[in-house]
Amino acid sequence: MDLICYLHPGWRPRIRPASPQRGWMDDTPESFAYRCLPLSIANAHGWEIATPCAVEAWWDGGAGADAVKIAVEGEAEPASAPVSMFGQGVLTFHVAGLFRTPPGWNLWVGGPPNQAKDGIAALSGLVETDWSPFTFTMNWRFTRPNHKVRFEADEAIAFLFPVERAALERFEPRFAALDSAPELEAAFHQWSLSRDAFQKEMAQNPPLKPADRWQKHYYRGVDASGCPHIDDHRTKSRAQPFAPQDAGWTGPPTEK
Repeated sequence: MDLICYLHPGWRPRIRPASPQRGWMDDTPESFAYRCLPLSIANAHGWEIATPCAVEAWWDGGAGADAVKIAVEGEAEPASAPVSMFGQGVLTFHVAGLFRTPPGWNLWVGGPPNQAKDGIAALSGLVETDWSPFTFTMNWRFTRPNHKVRFEADEAIAFLFPVERAALERFEPRFAALDSAPELEAAFHQWSLSRDAFQKEMAQNPPLKPADRWQKHYYRGVDASGCPHIDDHRTKSRAQPFAPQDAGWTGPPTEK
């Protein structure tokens, strides 16, 4: 399936496959945060858009657009610098691209997953990009006044991935007693017992190798008995880079 970013003359969006790396995860002892596979997969489950210039911004607490102050470092094209246009402590980045998804698919647009920023929070939205002829903006809202926030040059300010528009409504959520699914209940109890035994062993005989300090069942895509249940288990998620076309812009490097 195609995901197309149409470029108006002069648009140079810095779009790249999202990185699984996070600074705070690197800083955990032995980088243990990366052992959480769902976390790492979510980090890279889409594309990120970066700002080409370093920016500092702060909010004085007022409701108007003039309550957000912005300082751009160095020279930057006006279209690539953030602005204050909505008021209510919102900082806005223009996204220089007109996206097209296949029929029935939206784009989820928000901040980079698992990447908190002190004093400001990314707002999220779903855009019907299979028909809309309009661009959209990426917005961040300050969480407290008089706190200076900084975005470094080439820092990701938006994250996007396709979502099938009608998928949510097709699900019929319900509760069920665990004992109504005997095989699942048995597998859960087996895992629970193995988990307790593993943690007890770790406390009594700590292993020397970091890799031996976690069970890896989910990471390997198997249950506690070592049995796989699906054929398409993922340990990595990597979006493809946008292919350069005859638009006068080959895009930024795909790696940070």
